[in-house]
Amino acid sequence: MVQVLGANNSIFNQFIAEIRDENIQKDSLRFRKNIERIGEIIAYEISKKFVYVNVEVNTPLGIANVSVPKEQPVVATILRAGLPLHQGVINYFDKAENAFISAYRRHHKDGSFDIHVEYLASPDLNGKTLILCDPMLASGASMVMSYQALLKRGIPAHTHIVSVIASSEGIEYLKKHLPESVTLWVGAVDEELTAQSYIVPGLGDAGDLAFGVKI
Repeated sequence: MVQVLGANNSIFNQFIAEIRDENIQKDSLRFRKNIERIGEIIAYEISKKFVYVNVEVNTPLGIANVSVPKEQPVVATILRAGLPLHQGVINYFDKAENAFISAYRRHHKDGSFDIHVEYLASPDLNGKTLILCDPMLASGASMVMSYQALLKRGIPAHTHIVSVIASSEGIEYLKKHLPESVTLWVGAVDEELTAQSYIVPGLGDAGDLAFGVKI
């Protein structure tokens, strides 16, 4: 299942517009904050899919019955670009466990590249709800590799994958390589993916825009 939040008019699209804007995105603090806001909105939408239980809460004047999530998810992110998105999600799921994974492109002189996963820190995932965050879903290969690496820590009951900008090709790749127990949440979908796996119009390199150019 694919949920595209930007398909409906809301303030969400203002944040999408600003992270795409080449003038506004020069302010790295604002770029990170907008990605964080997007993460918060998507977290709110994901929360509607959880199982809820009723609890009694003691107020100064009596007892209130409130429906709250039965369990907290595990929130995972792909380093480093996923960190602001991750922060937005855990702003809402503040009791969640966390997981971190590295997946990066190793470029070759001929213009091709391989994807490598080198680092994984995760709690047990068996039977839990997993939320996996990465702002850009380009070819989809790094997302699939990261998901498969996380399965070494257990099989989640359900996985929500969160991206801000996705390519149509990347979405189709995920549909082919991930189980039906995965829901994809994206802010916007772009049709073009270059031979170097860059999304067009996209927004550029999310990691560099958030944290500075790497060498």
